[in-house]
Amino acid sequence: LAVLMGGTLGMLAAVLRGWGDMLLSRTFDALISIPSKMFALVGGDPDSPSVSLKCEPVLAVELRAEYPAVTPGYHLNKAHWNTVRLDGTVPEDVLYEMVEHSYDRVVAGLTRAERARLEGAARPKR
Repeated sequence: LAVLMGGTLGMLAAVLRGWGDMLLSRTFDALISIPSKMFALVGGDPDSPSVSLKCEPVLAVELRAEYPAVTPGYHLNKAHWNTVRLDGTVPEDVLYEMVEHSYDRVVAGLTRAERARLEGAARPKR
């Protein structure tokens, strides 16, 4: 993934690798999923990389109002997904919290058996 290098991108790449399976895609540079549900999509070009993350609808609107780099999900359900332009304007700790929130939203929608398999897994550290 050429866009995932250094700084915020490097941190994001390391965090996402720890959260789920990374698959290459024609539409996005990578889809990150657990076990069969995506919770992060990395895309954009090297000059303007982005990540799309699942989000509770009210929080999604609040994040868009606070950070200009956060916009409704690109080619996704605009109520439930945000796309974050990785231009450094969203603090890394906020970005990490957004990844964690996305992961939690997807896990909550899994079957009981799928959630049970993930319960023992350690969460990646920042």
